[in-house]
Amino acid sequence: MRAVIQRVTSSSVSVSGEIKGKIGKGFNVLLGVMQGDTEKEAELLAKKISDLRVFEDENGKMNLDIKTIGGEALAISQFTLCADLKKGNRPSFFPSAPPEEAEKLYDRFCVYLKQFGIKNVEKGVFGADMKVEISNDGPVTIIMDTDIWKKASNDN
Repeated sequence: MRAVIQRVTSSSVSVSGEIKGKIGKGFNVLLGVMQGDTEKEAELLAKKISDLRVFEDENGKMNLDIKTIGGEALAISQFTLCADLKKGNRPSFFPSAPPEEAEKLYDRFCVYLKQFGIKNVEKGVFGADMKVEISNDGPVTIIMDTDIWKKASNDN
């Protein structure tokens, strides 16, 4: 799984002009589900994101996680994060999981975010043409890929 996590003051997602998800301070998470991803990756990524300390403490240091500040999350599926650009200039999306599997893992990922303490988790509409508004805070943008942790555990 790949995720782009943006610290935001607010974010929303709409489909055909209708807002489907909206949050205040917290994370906008763009999520790409890859072929071979399992519920284990969904759980691991949700845990890492819920514990990510990028919110400022009383000294202005990025030291607080989203739960501590009472932040919210807006999770949006984005298969284009799985793009393969090894050949040419037109991306191949072959590495992305089939839609049925991807949607199931996207939904599980959102459930895990809640289980790991993020009180409000909003969602986009899987597979829809969505318009996303992001008020990036900082800007702070973090990219996570569960392959990094797979490789690290294989190295041990």
